[in-house]
Amino acid sequence: MKTDMNKIEKDCEDGIKKETNKHLIISKIKDGTVIDHITSGMAILVLKILGIGVNTREAVSMAMNVPSSKMGKKDIVKVEGKFISEDELNKIALIAPQATINLIENFKITKKFEVSPPKVVERIISCPNRNCISNSREPISSRFNIYLEDNKVIAKCDYCGKKISNIEKFI
Repeated sequence: MKTDMNKIEKDCEDGIKKETNKHLIISKIKDGTVIDHITSGMAILVLKILGIGVNTREAVSMAMNVPSSKMGKKDIVKVEGKFISEDELNKIALIAPQATINLIENFKITKKFEVSPPKVVERIISCPNRNCISNSREPISSRFNIYLEDNKVIAKCDYCGKKISNIEKFI
């Protein structure tokens, strides 16, 4: 099968991905957010945290389980026209503590930083302990203390002391 190089070059000019040397290239975004170094397999949850679903209007690129010299494998999410909020940033830091955020304006990185899990989160994680007061009819919001243990984020309920290591299931 013969490849039409002019067609591939035109597609790249139009912002469509192409494959070269077995590497997939995804077009740059003009304005928005790139989240890199996401824990492998968590990109879909990142999209959920960002409120991106089937009816989204933003242009979104997602790559999962791509090779990474830093992490072995990682996920990447690019969202055109969206700049993440502090609340979204805190949630992402809980499931991807090594993530790097790039804010893009006019195709250039204007700000780049690594996420850092907050020390305390409220109303983000649900306590899995059914007997916890945060799951009762009392007017109490969930509150968890956050810490790292062997590079993994751990959440400990402030009320019942329940520890959670698989936080993604309770966001």
